[in-house]
Amino acid sequence: MPAETLSRYVTRDARILSGEPIIIGTRTSVRAIVGLWRLGIMPEEILNHLPHLTLAQVFDALSFYLDHQAEINESIERNRIPDELVHPSVRAALGTL
Repeated sequence: MPAETLSRYVTRDARILSGEPIIIGTRTSVRAIVGLWRLGIMPEEILNHLPHLTLAQVFDALSFYLDHQAEINESIERNRIPDELVHPSVRAALGTL
């Protein structure tokens, strides 16, 4: 299956992350960008965590998410690390004790 362009910066390629939506030319998933955004990180600050992206790519990923929430939320849940496997210091830093 060839890569499928889903928006200006988002694509799906069965050979990368099992076909999960990613930013074109990277292996960065929309899920990863949404995860940071859900932590309260502003789109402009996401670039500090993913400096290889542009602000346009981040906003396009968030726009894609808003149009495909069920799919991305399902992917987030499938890839969620069980609470008991998260180190206590990480849980404390995230405020999820």
